[in-house]
Amino acid sequence: MIRASWAVWVSVLVSGCVSSGGPYGGMNSPVERPAGWGVSDEPRLVALVNEAPEVPREFRAVWVATVDNIDWPSEPGLSSASQQQEMLTLMDRAVRLGLNAIVFQIRPTADALYSSELEPWSYYLSGEQGVAPDPFYDPLSFAVEEAHRRGIELHVWLNPYRAAHPTASGTLADSHVLSRFPEAVHEYGTQKWMDPGSPDIAQHSLDVILDVVRRYDIDGVHMDDYFYPYPANDDQGNRIDFPDSSFYNLYGDGLSRSDWRRRNVDDFIQRVYSGIKETKSWVLFGISPFGIWKPGYPENVTGFNQHENLYADARKWLNRGWVDYYTPQLYWAMESSGQPYPDLLDWWISENDQNRHIWPGIFTSRVILEGNSHWENNELVRQVAHTRSVPGATGNVHFSMRAIMPAKHGMGKDLAKSLYAEPALVPATHWLGVSTPNKPLLEYHSLGNRGYMSIEPGDDTEVRAWTVRIKTSAGWETRILPGWNRTIAVEDDVLGVVVNTVGRLGVTSVPVGLLRN
Repeated sequence: MIRASWAVWVSVLVSGCVSSGGPYGGMNSPVERPAGWGVSDEPRLVALVNEAPEVPREFRAVWVATVDNIDWPSEPGLSSASQQQEMLTLMDRAVRLGLNAIVFQIRPTADALYSSELEPWSYYLSGEQGVAPDPFYDPLSFAVEEAHRRGIELHVWLNPYRAAHPTASGTLADSHVLSRFPEAVHEYGTQKWMDPGSPDIAQHSLDVILDVVRRYDIDGVHMDDYFYPYPANDDQGNRIDFPDSSFYNLYGDGLSRSDWRRRNVDDFIQRVYSGIKETKSWVLFGISPFGIWKPGYPENVTGFNQHENLYADARKWLNRGWVDYYTPQLYWAMESSGQPYPDLLDWWISENDQNRHIWPGIFTSRVILEGNSHWENNELVRQVAHTRSVPGATGNVHFSMRAIMPAKHGMGKDLAKSLYAEPALVPATHWLGVSTPNKPLLEYHSLGNRGYMSIEPGDDTEVRAWTVRIKTSAGWETRILPGWNRTIAVEDDVLGVVVNTVGRLGVTSVPVGLLRN
C-alpha cells in the first residue's frame, strides 16, 4: 500500500565532478562538495548520496560475425521477418547476459549488410550479392534502433581490404569493387583482396566508412586484424607474395616493399581516425589487431609476426593515439607457454602511451570447439577476472555470439550468473571533449495504490542512459536504464533513490537523490 507520506520527497545535488569510472579498473574522479556541505539541512539525504554504491565501468562486448553466416543471419536467403527475429534474439540474449555493446560486422567482403549506394547488398543476407531484403528493411538501422532500445552500444565492424570470400558463392554484382577497380583487386590464396597500395581503393574504403558514420547513429567503427592478407602458399608449400608490383612501382617512393606496405596501412588508419572525428567526433574508432606485434615482445612470446606478414604496425597506431580503443586478439590461454594471456595484456598496456581504452578480445568460441582446441569455461572466466585485476584494461570483447547462445556449454550462464551479474556502464571516453550532462530532474508520483518516479533531462543534451541506485530495507540495487525509459517503479520498501544522467561516451552528471520523508 502506498501511503500519503510517499508524496513528499526531497532532493539534493552533489556539486562538482563525480566518478566517471568504477570497479574493474574504471577511471575515477573524487566528488567535490561545496562549502557548507557538512551542515546541510538534509543530512539523511547527504548520507544517502554518499552511501550509494559506485556503478561498475566495464566494456562487455561480443562480436556478431556475418561472414560465412557465423552468427547472423543463420543462413543466406532467410525472410526479412526471420532475419529480424534472429537479430532480436541476439539482442535479448546480450541483455540477459549483462553485455553492454555489440560489434556488428556490416562489410565482410566489400559488400553491405545495410542500404548503401557505394557497395552491393551482401550475399550473406539474400544468397545473391546485390539483392536487397524483400520485403525491404535496413539491417543496420534495425540493429542500431534495437540495440539502443535495450541500452546496448552498437559498433560497426568493417573489413577494409577483403573483396571476396570462398563461402559466398555465385557471381559478384556489377557494383562490386572488382568491377569498379579491376586492376586493384587480386586473387590471393582462396580469396580476392583489394590492394592497399591503390589510392582508389584507399579512398573508396574511406568513403564507405564515413558514409556509414554520417548516416547511422552508431557508437563506434571497428576493424579487425585483416589488413594485408595472411600469407598464402602454393601447392609446393612456398609462400606466394602479394601481387602488388604495379602499385609499388608507381608509388613506392624508394621504400622497401615491406616499409611501403606498412606506410599504406598507416596512412589509411590515420585518415579513418581523422575522418570519423571530423564527421562525428563522438563516434569511437577501435581496432582489433592480431595479439602479437612481433615475436619477442614481450621477450617470452613466440609466434606469428603481424608487423612483417600483415604489414600492420599495430604498436605504432596505439602509441600515436590513432584509435579510441584497442582490442588485441589475445586468443591464448592464461598459461600458454609461448603466448601467455597475462604477459601479452601487460605488454599492450605498456604501449598505451595516449591512455586509450584497452579491451582485449578473447576466444570464447573455444568452449564450443572439440578436441585439443576445446577450452573449459573456467579459462574464459579466469581471463575476464584477470583483465579486471590489471590497471589499464577495462573490459573484454568475446568472439563470438554463437558461443554464448543457449545450450552452448553453459558459457552464457557463467557470464550472466557470475561475471556480469551486476550491470556496468561502458568506460567513459574523456579525450573527445564531450561535455558533462546536467543533473536529472526527479519527481515522485502516486497513481492509485502504486508509486513511481519520473526522470527528465536537466538540459537538451542527449541522454544515453540513467544510472539508478535504489536503497531498500534489504540493501542497494543498481540498475542502468536506457535513456528513453524515464520512469522507476517505487515499491513499499524503497527508502531512497540516487540517479545520474549518462550522456554520450559514458560521461555522467552529478548525482541527484530522493529520500522518503
